[in-house]
Amino acid sequence: MIQIRDLCMNYGPLVALDRLNLDIPQGEFFAFLGPNGAGKTTTIKILTGLLRPTSGTVSICGHDLGSAPLGAKRRIGFIPDVAVFYEKLSPLEFMEFIGDLFSIGRQQVREATATLFSKFSLESVATRRIEGLSHGTRQRLAIASALMHDPEVIIIDEPMVGLDPKHARIVKDELKRRSRNGTTVFLSTHLLNVAEELADRVGIISEGRLIALGTVDQIRATVSATIPEMESLESLFLQLTATPER
Repeated sequence: MIQIRDLCMNYGPLVALDRLNLDIPQGEFFAFLGPNGAGKTTTIKILTGLLRPTSGTVSICGHDLGSAPLGAKRRIGFIPDVAVFYEKLSPLEFMEFIGDLFSIGRQQVREATATLFSKFSLESVATRRIEGLSHGTRQRLAIASALMHDPEVIIIDEPMVGLDPKHARIVKDELKRRSRNGTTVFLSTHLLNVAEELADRVGIISEGRLIALGTVDQIRATVSATIPEMESLESLFLQLTATPER
């Protein structure tokens, strides 16, 4: 569902991505991890069509993001870490706007909105202006709007930012449910416990290069062959991304 080939991104002399290759099949919950500045955000911007790579290709559900961007983008639901809205709209109006972008009929929009607002506890703020909503409520609205068109691929950058424990659990359960039902989920997060709990596979990037790929058990087995007692994903991550002392 997501195919990345020899992806490179340079910002002048800075190499943000260095020949990244990934294949993420339908229904896989994939966690993309790395320290700050490793290339995670650059990768997400390229996957969602917000940034054109220096070289390499990305395919979403068989649609090349470079040559057929609309076909690719229509299959993506994107949940950013900081959502941007038309602040004067209400959540209901914003969902109608998203429905129009994806050419969804009004009846289907109403039904989907009712279901998503119930799931993410948005009914009580449905007619208020978005500008007056709390950060957590705005994040729940961003998640609901990204799921409006029932995307085949969900791309997420730090989905738990601003969510209380109750709603974080609801979001995790919903993402996992959709993955089990065939939706591909690409999650970038600093919360290693979330990645360990939800992901089928993990990719770890450092300095623009993919340095580990596989299940947590597979990565643990590889690292433990040289360094025993590497149990948690956190300890594996810290070992793999450690900067050598100078």
